[in-house]
Amino acid sequence: MNRKSILYISYDGMTDPLGQSQVLPYLSGLAANGYQISLISAEKPGNFKEQRTHIEHICEKNGIEWHPLPYTRRPPVISTLFDLWSIRNKANALYRKKKFSLVHCRSYLPGLIGLYMKRKFKIPFLFDMRGFWVDEKIDGNIWNMNNPLFRLIFTYMKRMEKTLFREADAVVSLTHKACPMIHRIMGSAYPEKFIQVIPCCVDVHHFNPDIVPSAAADFWREKLRLNDTYFVLSYLGSLSTWYLPVHMLQFFQSFRKKTPQAIFLIITTEDSKPFLSMADSLGIPRESLRIVSAKRSEVPVLLSLSHASVFFIKPAFSKIASSPTKLGEILSMGLPVICNTGIGDTDEIVLKSETGVICHSFDEEEYFSKTETLHAILQLKSKDEIRSKAIEYFSLEHGVHCYLEVYRKLLHQE
Repeated sequence: MNRKSILYISYDGMTDPLGQSQVLPYLSGLAANGYQISLISAEKPGNFKEQRTHIEHICEKNGIEWHPLPYTRRPPVISTLFDLWSIRNKANALYRKKKFSLVHCRSYLPGLIGLYMKRKFKIPFLFDMRGFWVDEKIDGNIWNMNNPLFRLIFTYMKRMEKTLFREADAVVSLTHKACPMIHRIMGSAYPEKFIQVIPCCVDVHHFNPDIVPSAAADFWREKLRLNDTYFVLSYLGSLSTWYLPVHMLQFFQSFRKKTPQAIFLIITTEDSKPFLSMADSLGIPRESLRIVSAKRSEVPVLLSLSHASVFFIKPAFSKIASSPTKLGEILSMGLPVICNTGIGDTDEIVLKSETGVICHSFDEEEYFSKTETLHAILQLKSKDEIRSKAIEYFSLEHGVHCYLEVYRKLLHQE
């Protein structure tokens, strides 16, 4: 196969956990299938200092040409404009050398650069949207719409959103639920866009209960004071912005009434003090909680200590386009999930695969009902059966295969 040269642009850093789980694995798979990948990313100084050598090794090993640029945080807005200017200059310089066949952009801000590259150099532009970014800023209370500057940015970016969808040669969506909205944004005058749905995939070889070292599990079990009499309910990830820690604590509080020996294991890198204060206000004893910060390499062994895992996400409009990475990671460990409705394709996946329960409301009656269903699933479904569904829906190999289909279509390699 003729080796095509691809420019991939990400405003997320490869030295961030997200870059390492949701960018580099895909690019490594694409490079292994014969594509020459040039990668531009914006790197936060602290992470870059700590992880640079590690990421360079990954890129070199997989034949990815990495061009990291500094991410600037201040002043707000101006720093972002400066970063985009730097990325565009780098993209221009690389094009003069590489003559890229395709520009692949992760989310809206890199999409603006991809749109520019398409218009200037007449190359296909793949818009990997990752979610309704503009609406996420509103739904997550990140942009203050009382501020005239943010109102102006919102108006501009909503207009550009329509342009990105209309002019992209293909769109990658994380969910099927988002596709009708994408067509609605483009308008009826435009033919149906080629949209490929690729959820947030996971490395099912890394998240595998069968390869968890028993010594590591014993170490954490002793450190966290866990024994075989406990039922361990876990939560993995952030406790802010989109996640609903109070509701998860309320679920645990209800869960304990039917499962008195329940322990809530929280795996997060965030400050635990606000979470503990919430637990105190609900009357949840601290001895029933275990909170631990962990590196990505330690997450599988910690999840292996639990029997089920819960996550509740704010059910806002923009979340119809969301694919929680943690869903694939949890199921890949053979654990059933408890989650709420209204988050992308999660309802359909969990219910169709019978790998967990969906809460349709945040109240005690619903929690009691779902606790009974969860215990039934634990009796009927083995870890291997649950893990097989994760492999079916979320394996990295499946994700790479889907991206290959898009690349071949856009580059007329079918």
